[in-house]
Amino acid sequence: MRPSAKNFDDPDELIELPGLLEQVVEIGGFAVAREELAPGWRWSQDVRPAIGGDWCEVGHVGLTMSGRWGVAMKDGATMEFRAGDVFEVPAGHDSWTIGDEPCVTMDWTPVSGPPAS
Repeated sequence: MRPSAKNFDDPDELIELPGLLEQVVEIGGFAVAREELAPGWRWSQDVRPAIGGDWCEVGHVGLTMSGRWGVAMKDGATMEFRAGDVFEVPAGHDSWTIGDEPCVTMDWTPVSGPPAS
């Protein structure tokens, strides 16, 4: 196996929704997403209309690079994250930015099939 690299300047997938820019690269068996969330962004207001459902049903493991954001789970539990926080958020949540600056996160999700290179 040889080393490989990809760059968010040329992502495998680009997702743009109100208040959300997500760049995704697949490498080493993972989809790695860089998300920039605008101030005032909220999953239930800005993403749900495009994909449906009551809650985000994707689990997330990642790192908050800058800004702050919050999450509420189906059971009512809440948590806030800030720059430097490594997080795990299970499926079944709503999330939103906190404050007046964008929030940037990196998110790693295993992909099925052979690793992309």
